[in-house]
Amino acid sequence: MFTSNPFSELSASVPTMVMQAYIILMILMVIGGTVLDMIHKKSAQYFFENAKKAKKSAKRSVDSGEKASIAVQVLVNEVLTSGEFCNVKRRLSHLLTMYGFILFVATTAIMIFAYPTPATPTPAILPLLWHIGALMLAIGGYWFWFFIRVDVSAEGLSWYRFERTDLFVVSLLTTATFGLIWSFTQSQGIAGWSTLAFVLFIASSTMLFGGVYWSKFAHMFFKPAAAFQKRVTKADGSRENLPLEYDLTDPAVQAKFPDIPQYMGKNPPYMGPGIRRESANHY
Repeated sequence: MFTSNPFSELSASVPTMVMQAYIILMILMVIGGTVLDMIHKKSAQYFFENAKKAKKSAKRSVDSGEKASIAVQVLVNEVLTSGEFCNVKRRLSHLLTMYGFILFVATTAIMIFAYPTPATPTPAILPLLWHIGALMLAIGGYWFWFFIRVDVSAEGLSWYRFERTDLFVVSLLTTATFGLIWSFTQSQGIAGWSTLAFVLFIASSTMLFGGVYWSKFAHMFFKPAAAFQKRVTKADGSRENLPLEYDLTDPAVQAKFPDIPQYMGKNPPYMGPGIRRESANHY
């Protein structure tokens, strides 16, 4: 199962060109859904207008070299390691899901376009990575769905409660799950169950890539840009019109804000992590 290309065996009943056309169609649907999402939410317009507004209130200029350094920081922290998540469990779940999805989708495309039939033997590493990617996606996704979601872990709502905002994660989970079931039943020669699992696998993946306009899929493309812009505003001093992060024990700060020593003393105590002091389990 783990070293067998399921799409190569599928070519006996589904033409290779149909599989390749489906992949291209899904790519076009992601692009189209993202563009429609941008038009509907006016996210791109907001992003550029916010960038212009921040530039007007900037206290210093950020050159191209510094912007390149910021871009690398965003790539390493926000993109590759999901450093924006303070919760370790949430971060691990996200990393498993993200890298599992990348492995799963990339190896699917490679196997369908480069090794579509048994006549072109598939290197064993590709189907192995495909199955590992699907398993990572399933583990990270189910971990999030049952134990980490805010409305379940913090608000005490039922795990099976489904809303339109859950379309993305549900379609991710069902795609990975039915993909694994299809691969297993096909390798075992269980024809009836294999066909059913394949149909559900295709339906789930179509919902995933075709439902971009109604899901949070497009959000993945905006997060790095938003993180980059946030770091730039900190570097140029505009800070999105937010106040500076002052050291309350600094005499210059206390001179600027005389009510600090008046109400908190000359050496104000560290107030602690605030909302992050304890996990939100107050139902």
